[in-house]
Amino acid sequence: MIERYIRFGPLQVDQQRQEVTKGGSRLKLQGKVYEFLLALLEKQGEVVTREEIRARLWPTDLHVNYYASVNAYVTKLRLVLGDSSELHIETISRQGYCLVLRPEFADVPLPPAVMPDGSPNGYAHGSKSSSAPRNSKIWITFGVVALILAGMLLGALVTLLGGRGF
Repeated sequence: MIERYIRFGPLQVDQQRQEVTKGGSRLKLQGKVYEFLLALLEKQGEVVTREEIRARLWPTDLHVNYYASVNAYVTKLRLVLGDSSELHIETISRQGYCLVLRPEFADVPLPPAVMPDGSPNGYAHGSKSSSAPRNSKIWITFGVVALILAGMLLGALVTLLGGRGF
């Protein structure tokens, strides 16, 4: 029997309703993009070849530019996953794609993934939270702004002193 729910990262798939949610919000992921996602989930950790994708998504007698279509589906999935750096869907050069996240399967809806420290993480594969890069960007921005303000204050001080020096 196939489990109804699949959770991976911050997303959950309800296979019976053919619905994908992220943090409880329904995502518009339908048709062939949804089928492509299922193909990745079914072979998690293994390469899903372009030929397997073509066979699953298009009848043999239909002639389409499936390379361009698959590329568009990968792009859309990465946008939904927030995966611009191939963190979740890895491109295997000249072969296909691989889902990096470890999915969890269940008959009932799964709660959001939780880190060992009890904080919600949303990633079932145990990777570190993505807030660390965000925090370092904030500190870099803060540092640059502080340097600019210090330069402006120094310039104002020099102007007030009439350029006499220190």
